[in-house]
Amino acid sequence: MKYIYIFFPVLLLMSSCSKFLEEYSTDLKYVQNTDDLNKLMIGEAFMNSPTININGQETLSDLSDNGITIAPWLHVMDDDSEQFALDFVETDKATPLYKLSGFHNWAQSPAVNILNLSWDDLFWKRIYKHIGAINAILFQASKLAETSDNSTLKHIRGECYFLRANYYFLLQNVYGSPYRVSSAATDEGVPLKISEKVEDNYFKRDNNDKIYKQIVADLEQAEQYLQGYDPGTKIRVGIAAVKILQSRVYLYTEQYDKAIAAGKSFDAMGYTLNDLNQYSPNTNFTSRSSGESIFTMGQHTIATVFLNDSTSAWNGDDRRASSFKASTNLMSTYASDDLRLNAFFQKSAKTKSWLPAKYRGWQTSNDPEQVSCIFSLRYAEVILNNAEALAMAGATEEARNEIQKLRLKRFRNTSMDQIPAANRELVEFIRAERRRELCFEGHRWFDLRRYAVNSKYPLPQDFNIRHPAYSYNAQTNAYTPIGNYVLKSFAQDAAGWQVPIPNYAIEFNRGTLTNPVRSVRTVQPL
Repeated sequence: MKYIYIFFPVLLLMSSCSKFLEEYSTDLKYVQNTDDLNKLMIGEAFMNSPTININGQETLSDLSDNGITIAPWLHVMDDDSEQFALDFVETDKATPLYKLSGFHNWAQSPAVNILNLSWDDLFWKRIYKHIGAINAILFQASKLAETSDNSTLKHIRGECYFLRANYYFLLQNVYGSPYRVSSAATDEGVPLKISEKVEDNYFKRDNNDKIYKQIVADLEQAEQYLQGYDPGTKIRVGIAAVKILQSRVYLYTEQYDKAIAAGKSFDAMGYTLNDLNQYSPNTNFTSRSSGESIFTMGQHTIATVFLNDSTSAWNGDDRRASSFKASTNLMSTYASDDLRLNAFFQKSAKTKSWLPAKYRGWQTSNDPEQVSCIFSLRYAEVILNNAEALAMAGATEEARNEIQKLRLKRFRNTSMDQIPAANRELVEFIRAERRRELCFEGHRWFDLRRYAVNSKYPLPQDFNIRHPAYSYNAQTNAYTPIGNYVLKSFAQDAAGWQVPIPNYAIEFNRGTLTNPVRSVRTVQPL
C-alpha cells in the first residue's frame, strides 16, 4: 500500500485528481480539529455551485473538470426530451444539440460531437474525486473522534456517509447495469472504493449486489450519526435527506417494506406539498425555500441544455435553436386540468415549443434560491416512493390514498374514482404520475432502467424510446423529419441502457475495466 501527502490550506479547494480513483492523504496535515474538517468537507465532499452565464446557444464550450456543467447528458437520453433545431448554427459551435447528440441517440461512443470529435465525459472522474475526499475525511474523522466525539463531528461523519451513498447510487445507475433481484450478485456495476488508502493495483467492476449493500450500509451509518438532526439549511444534510434516499434505494432494490418504513419517517417532519391551486403564474416552482425542498447541492444544467429559441438578439441567436426541448411524448401525458403543465413548463419565445421551467430560468440562473436538477431531494418524491412501494407490496387502497395526496395539490379537481383499483393498472398509474411530477430532475432515465427489469411488472418487451431525426435544407432553412433513432427494450439492447465508462478510465486501468459493446445506431426511416 502506498500513501500520498497533499498539502493545502483548508480554506481552499484541493487540486483535482489526475488519475482514476486517486485518493487524498490519510495524513491531512492541516486538518487539526473539527472546524478544519468541516471546511474541508464543504470544499471537497459537496458539489459546488459555479456561476453560469447564458447569452447564446453555445453553452457547452467548457466541460472540463472545473467546468460549469455537470452531466448535461442525463436529461437527454430518456423519452422526456427531443431535439430543438431552428435556423442554422455553425457546426463548430459547442451547442447542446451538437455536443450531446451522441448521448441523445445512444451512439456507440456517445462523447463525440457532431464533427465526430471526441470529448471527455468527466462526470465519472468528478464523482470519484469526491468519493476519494470523503474516504479520507471519514478516516480523519475517526481519528478525531478518539479524543473529541462532539455533535459537529458526528454530523460531519453522517453527511459523508450520505454523500458517498448518493454518489455511488448515481455512478451505479449511470455506468452500471440496472439492479435485478435475480442476478444482482453477477450483474456488473462500478468499482467500489471505500478505503482512504491508495492501492497499487488496477480497478475492475464490482457486482450490483456489493455496490447496493455498501450504499445501504452507508445510509445506515448516516442515519445513526444524523438521527433527529435538522441542519436548518437545504444545502447541508440532515436526517430527512437520509430517509428519502433510503426510500429510493429500497424501491430500486424491490425491498418495498423497508421503502414504506423509510417513508413513514416523514409523518412528523413538517414537510408539505406546494399547492398548485395557489400557484402564481411566471414564478419558479422549485426553490430552496420551498416547503418541499429537503436537500440540494450544485447547480442545475437545465439552463444550459434546454435553451429558448431567443437567447440573445445582439449576437444573432434570435429565432435560433440548437438544443433540446420537452418531448411531444411527455407533453401529451398531461391532462388539460393538470396544473403542472403551466407550473413546470414555459413556451419558447418564437416557436412556442415546450421547455422545462421548474427551475430558475437562464436569466436568473445564478440566483441563490436555485436548486440542482440532479443532486436535489424534495418531498413529492417521498409520496411517490410510498405510493409505488405500497402498490408493489399489494396494499392497493393505501397506495391509492397516498397518490391522491399528491394529485390534490396538482389538479383543479380530482377524485379517487380516477385512480385505478386493479393492482397492475395502479402501479402503471403511479409510474405515470412519477414521470409527470419528477421530469427533468434526474429520475426518468433511472426509472425506465429499473422498470425494465422489475421482477413483478416489467416494461413490455416491445417498449422503446424514439427520438426524432431531421434533415436540414440550407436553401429553405427548414428541418424535415426523416425518421427516428430507436432504443429498443432492455432485453433487446441492454448495452444501450448503460453509459459507457469513459476511455480515460479504461486506458488508465489497462483493460481491467470494460464496457458492454453498444449497437451501431442509425436512423429508422419513417
